[in-house]
Amino acid sequence: MEILYQDKSILVAVKPAGVLSTDEPGGMPELVRAALGDPKACVRTVHRLDRVVSGLMVLARTPDAASKLSAQIREHDFGKTYLAVVHGAPETLSGTYRDLLARDPNERKTYVAAKPGKGVQEAVLDYEVLGTAEDLSLVKIYLQTGRTHQIRCQFSSRELPLWGDKKYSTLPDEGPIALWSHALHFAHPDTGEILYFEQQPPAITPWTRFSMQEEL
Repeated sequence: MEILYQDKSILVAVKPAGVLSTDEPGGMPELVRAALGDPKACVRTVHRLDRVVSGLMVLARTPDAASKLSAQIREHDFGKTYLAVVHGAPETLSGTYRDLLARDPNERKTYVAAKPGKGVQEAVLDYEVLGTAEDLSLVKIYLQTGRTHQIRCQFSSRELPLWGDKKYSTLPDEGPIALWSHALHFAHPDTGEILYFEQQPPAITPWTRFSMQEEL
């Protein structure tokens, strides 16, 4: 478990791919408790990453911190930036995707809905193309909403599936999905100080096809 920052109220760590965000056997809170050497430590999830997605997560270490961070997320004061590698290239170098998304619980997939309805929610993200390599694009994504599988669904619906996405793409990519929680910014729940954390994706395919430092 790679822990980037910790104090008495919060902890920022890198979630590995394949690990659940929630507090259950093998989930992030349990792994963090093991890293801290305290199986009874208060470690609470306040935001989630899909199981297959890796990158930065902040976890609360007190009930009060969990409540205040959750409030920031509800009020859109908690910033999340992702990096993704997609097949193809968006029509413009930067823009906004705005869709109505519906969830199919049986298939555990999210779909773009044609019109409002029960369970349909608006999903909004901003993106910026940082670079291209052959038929791939490196994209920075700023989430305005946090719907389940939002990034994966919105890009795949535009025929821009994420590299390695086994659920929303039929392309034979090998390795984990190229979706990385790159940066977080939020107010410290105790002091109100604005904190910013950033972490680069691992040096594996397809990230290595791009000069990450130059692009970012």
